[in-house]
Amino acid sequence: MRISLPLSVVCSMAFLTFAMPLRAQSLGDLARKEAERRKTLPDTGKVLTNKDVPLVAQPDEPPVSDATEPVPAAASSEAKDKKAAAAEAEETKDEKYWGDRQKALQTQLDQDVFMAQAVQSRINGLTADFVNRDDPAQRALIATDRQKAIDEAARLSDAIERDKQNIADFEEEARRANVPEGWLR
Repeated sequence: MRISLPLSVVCSMAFLTFAMPLRAQSLGDLARKEAERRKTLPDTGKVLTNKDVPLVAQPDEPPVSDATEPVPAAASSEAKDKKAAAAEAEETKDEKYWGDRQKALQTQLDQDVFMAQAVQSRINGLTADFVNRDDPAQRALIATDRQKAIDEAARLSDAIERDKQNIADFEEEARRANVPEGWLR
């Protein structure tokens, strides 16, 4: 099938006749239209800022940075144990005392478990990144970061075991003091 020259000329002339010239909107036109559209929208509610959100208490131990040596966990736990023993001697051991202490121990365990999961996720990401790199210099940096994360995971694992032991010791102390089980919830 051969298309004759006059038919192709007629088709192209028809196309050019009916084609409309395209005009792109400028960025300024779009901004004006968007501003007008936003004026017509109903109020969507309150905008939250940092002032509206309550502050979260910072952990007692600062995070381990690359530039400083980590504080031995045993030294910091001994200081906490001494503070807890001093506070224990001063306070009356009522329902609030036992409940608050149980909550504090459980919160510490939950935080350590959460951090261990986050560090494990980081290790997994660094492992995948290490495998997918070809450059030896980049692989060396990734290997260093991965080893630091593995060391942190080991520290957190020890902290989790220590937290579990603290909870068990606390429950034994409460049992010896004949504390009702309902006070520990």
